[in-house]
Amino acid sequence: MTDPALEVERYSLRIAEREILRDVSFTIARGQWAAIIGPNGAGKTTLLKSLNRLLGGGRGGIRVAGVPLDSYKQIDLARRVSYVPQTEGRSAPFTVREMVEMARYPHLGPLAPVRPEDLAAIEHALKETGMEALADRPMDALSGGERQKALLASALAQEADILLLDEPTAFLDPSQQSDVLAVLDRVHREKSVTIVSVTHDLNEALAHADRVIALRGGAVVFDGTPAALVQDGALKKIYDHEFVIGTHPKTGQPVLFPE
Repeated sequence: MTDPALEVERYSLRIAEREILRDVSFTIARGQWAAIIGPNGAGKTTLLKSLNRLLGGGRGGIRVAGVPLDSYKQIDLARRVSYVPQTEGRSAPFTVREMVEMARYPHLGPLAPVRPEDLAAIEHALKETGMEALADRPMDALSGGERQKALLASALAQEADILLLDEPTAFLDPSQQSDVLAVLDRVHREKSVTIVSVTHDLNEALAHADRVIALRGGAVVFDGTPAALVQDGALKKIYDHEFVIGTHPKTGQPVLFPE
């Protein structure tokens, strides 16, 4: 394995006396795309927020680029990790460009003006996500798919090594899903960005991730390749449900259908 981007060792977390995560352990290599899957209530979003220190108070260890998560100053952590949350109906009272510009804060000093390199990163992120034409539109005037791409543009402008995404294609139509996944494929391939994405779309995980980690009841119950996910009853163990496994007619990759 190449240098680790993220290391989680026997991490557990309780919220209001309920144990949400139980002895979770895994290591994600630099440049790897890991999909986090599992049934509702498995702890997927809680795990993602723990990796970004949005949730704290757990037991065990989390390391980012070999450094304990708790050792980071917030601005230094933001240079390493960016986060795209689940799409919500509400949005901040800013334009798309203002949202993307604010994502440059880890690279700017207090009250420092935006520099040419910041402007270049902002414009590149807008272009990468196809949001150039909507750059001056208020966030609250966007559709759900447009808002999701604006949040992704902000994360890309942050230029972090690790990108955490919580259901990045949920509630998007097929065209918008394809657009978002194409952007993620590109930054993963061309820039070796480490991606950790929570998803309920198993076919998305099979088609795009290098690695799949499954949670059930807050514990890791599968950790392996997408190919291994469709073998030896792994899906039955994760979801307690049978799936029909087919083959994509163009790519030859496995495709899942609920039975």
